[in-house]
Amino acid sequence: MENRNTILIVDDDTAHRTMLRTLIGGWGYRIDDADDGAAAIDKVKDRSYDLVLMDVRMVKISGLEALEKIKSYNPAIPIIIMTAFSSVETAVDALKKGAHDYLTKPLDFDKLRITIERSMEHTRLKEENRRLKESLGQHFDRRNIIGQSPAMINLLETVAQVAPSEATVLITGDSGTGKELIAGAIHFNSHRKDGPFIKLNCAAITETLLESELFGHEKGSFSGAERRKEGRFYQAHGGSLFLDEVSEMSLTMQVKLLRVLQEREFTRVGGENTIQVDVRMMAATNKNLPELIGKGKFREDLYYRLNVVGLEIPPLKKRREDIPLLAQHFLEVFAARNHKGIKGYTPRSMDLLIRYAWPGNVRELMNAVERAVVLSQADFLSEADFTIIHGSEVNPNIPMPDSVSPPSIMDGVTPLEEVEKTTILNTLEASGGNKSEAARRLGITRKTLHKKLKAYGVMK
Repeated sequence: MENRNTILIVDDDTAHRTMLRTLIGGWGYRIDDADDGAAAIDKVKDRSYDLVLMDVRMVKISGLEALEKIKSYNPAIPIIIMTAFSSVETAVDALKKGAHDYLTKPLDFDKLRITIERSMEHTRLKEENRRLKESLGQHFDRRNIIGQSPAMINLLETVAQVAPSEATVLITGDSGTGKELIAGAIHFNSHRKDGPFIKLNCAAITETLLESELFGHEKGSFSGAERRKEGRFYQAHGGSLFLDEVSEMSLTMQVKLLRVLQEREFTRVGGENTIQVDVRMMAATNKNLPELIGKGKFREDLYYRLNVVGLEIPPLKKRREDIPLLAQHFLEVFAARNHKGIKGYTPRSMDLLIRYAWPGNVRELMNAVERAVVLSQADFLSEADFTIIHGSEVNPNIPMPDSVSPPSIMDGVTPLEEVEKTTILNTLEASGGNKSEAARRLGITRKTLHKKLKAYGVMK
């Protein structure tokens, strides 16, 4: 009986690779192969595999080097290392680099089959994630910021430099990227960490109430003001104030905010006494403020006052290396919260999460994992846990990457080669001819894209 799991066999010995294809294929697994570590890395990035069986000694890139690169791309893929050179040191090295198991040649076929079956059942993702999350350093309090991609490392290094200062910070980025978490990391790594960290979402409050929320009001200053209320600036004295969606402020409120930033003092609504405050200011927006300035919707002087230090948070689709870390973190949180014993992800479901564009960023990923955890009855989240099923019709909850849309088949069947060609060329056009960006959107390597474009006659 055919098994739906696909195994990638990597060995530069053609005869041994062919023998393994026949043997393991006879056990019902789907088989693909590669003759070198470099080819294996490209294949893993081009498609989904449930397990990799890889030799250690190869000419271009060794099995151990390929192991590290594959695990850094998708930690959920179990990798079994095999070698004719039995060595305790090699075995330990392979396991340290993330190998799931280790076999010596000549292979014991019964042991090989048992090892493959056992490896399909679980992954080393949890341990890998813990190691990666701790690698930035022990003295920087990340405040639940998870990421090990170059983009996030650069951002966190800047945060570590900015935090001890008193500089006003403007945090920009798409919705759902975690701007409030970055603000929190700045506060809790500053000299004000023992002071209050006060937050206010400007978009969630009407203009008439925003002034009272920021500066407070005196009793009787307006209808319903039955007692004095202290505003967020007063509450943040000695600490930090974070204003989210600051672009939603009216021009009138922008003038009042600018005055407080310049003078470090304010007056309550309906009050006469001036109150001085010691507050570090941070603001965030998902809008393009220079563009709003050009339209007369945001004050230029306030922009420069807020943007002493600017931090831009990259969208999740530009730091795909962080998706396994975030996905595992959310799984652990929601599994504990919902009293579920879910242990991790299948390799295919993790590959699906890595390739998806995530227009809603980290927030969307978190919601998708929470839903999957709540509805799943299995030990590992699979592809099916990230779909919405209505009767016999399956509507994907995870669309195709970025701007790529599935071809219509309503008017007949389109040959697979034409579908692939159309998808690649459309993506290249949508990427402005940038091959690296097109390859990223398609979820393939630049080398693979180059080969396909050459085959289409697009480039020589």
